[in-house]
Amino acid sequence: MQQMAENTDVGAASSAPLLNINNVEVIYDHVILVLKGVSLELHKGGIVALLGANGAGKTTTLKAISNLLRAERGEVTKGSIEAMGERVDNMTPNELVKRGIIQVMEGRHCFEHLTVEENLLTGAYTRRDGRAAVAESLEKVYHYFPRLKERRTSQAGYTSGGEQQMTAIGRGLMANPAVILLDEPSMGLAPQLVEEIFQIVSDLNKKEDVSFLLAEQNTMVALRFAEYGYILENGRIVMDGEAKFLRENEDVKEFYLGLSSGGRKNFRDVKHYRRRKRWL
Repeated sequence: MQQMAENTDVGAASSAPLLNINNVEVIYDHVILVLKGVSLELHKGGIVALLGANGAGKTTTLKAISNLLRAERGEVTKGSIEAMGERVDNMTPNELVKRGIIQVMEGRHCFEHLTVEENLLTGAYTRRDGRAAVAESLEKVYHYFPRLKERRTSQAGYTSGGEQQMTAIGRGLMANPAVILLDEPSMGLAPQLVEEIFQIVSDLNKKEDVSFLLAEQNTMVALRFAEYGYILENGRIVMDGEAKFLRENEDVKEFYLGLSSGGRKNFRDVKHYRRRKRWL
């Protein structure tokens, strides 16, 4: 019986989410309610998409997890955030980085005056496992992003938008992450580059066992690479499900993929459809 109980405990531990956000509420400036009871899960080895229009609360959700809200006069006022079974909502951002939770910010935010390689090495600042291990991680980044190896001595501010996005993701990888919070990786990039970056994210997930929570407006691309998705509207989760289910859902097709089984609608039809949308 004791052995059976131990096996049950092991099974429960293995199925526990890597990241668990439970009923989180975020307020800015003590007045503006931005997130209203957001709950989501990310399991080890998964890719979860956080979808929604601009201003829906995607970036705020990621910043709540990585504890970057205080710099913008925001705070989590309700709910809990757990990573690897431990409450993390009161930890500092650098403590979260040491625990393997890394955020790649929207807009890339490279150090423009540093070279690409110097930018990458800043991602290993918190590591204490020696130069050899850092050098090995750097080669791994260059393996997944060969273009960065070609531009390693170039000043980051003079590289293309796609190369800066690759640099930002590569810098996150240098910290040996368990989870990467990836904010709008497709923003401002050509479709071919978006496809390339998402494919690299998929490879990192499968080959390096890095879990991803990605906030993305490009719903069509995100749902091709993610396994599960949550849709945010006005700070609330209004729908969630397996990526295949969301891709085939008529409401999602209409409002996020720009598709409709009934053909193109005029403005009056769209207003009527919005009124009868299930989650409003």
